[in-house]
Amino acid sequence: MTRALDAGRRAPASGTTRQVVVFLHGYGADGNDLLGLAEPLEPHMPDTVFLAPNAPERCTVNPMGYQWFPIPWLDGSSEEAAASGLLSAAGDLNAFLDGVLEEEGITPDRLFLVGFSQGTMMALHVAPRRAAPVAGIAGFSGRLLEPEFLEDEVRSRPPVLLLHGDQDDVVPPQSLPEAANALTAAGFEVFAHVMKGTAHGIAPDGLSVALAFMRDRLGLEGGRTAPGAP
Repeated sequence: MTRALDAGRRAPASGTTRQVVVFLHGYGADGNDLLGLAEPLEPHMPDTVFLAPNAPERCTVNPMGYQWFPIPWLDGSSEEAAASGLLSAAGDLNAFLDGVLEEEGITPDRLFLVGFSQGTMMALHVAPRRAAPVAGIAGFSGRLLEPEFLEDEVRSRPPVLLLHGDQDDVVPPQSLPEAANALTAAGFEVFAHVMKGTAHGIAPDGLSVALAFMRDRLGLEGGRTAPGAP
């Protein structure tokens, strides 16, 4: 049985919904942590609903925030608990995305996922295992979980943009090429952008590249493919 995810929602500026962007937050944060990104994006995507769900569990090390699954080296959980948590959270997120498609009246190719840190891990794990491809994934400061299973379990191949700060001391910058190589080997179209001088966060240049990628993949006028494919 899946757990319902509470989500913040920002209605389209134009009053018309043509696509939906779902923000997936990081470990110990909440949906509001990323929903604020809608403000600078909205003028360039006026027909877009922005959603930001809270992860399904209270965070072990920060009870004010949420986690998608436990992280052993941060909270002392077991590898088994982390794997089980990922499986449960994947089911929760899939159910949430199915509900978004129905409630917002869109098709999967009008749904775009933006993740940060653990949220990127969720996006890269869940979207390829869905039958119908989403419009794309922009993943900041994350990594690809269980890359050894991807080729056997992949069902759809949405385009992926990976972004990472070169000064990240939480999720190593090397996680970007590792994810890119595994995704490319599994047949994905992958683009990359390194945020120079950025630690574990989202820099303005990264957000600009993500915006261009979203507009391009959603077919909005003026969009262009992000540079820096590995």
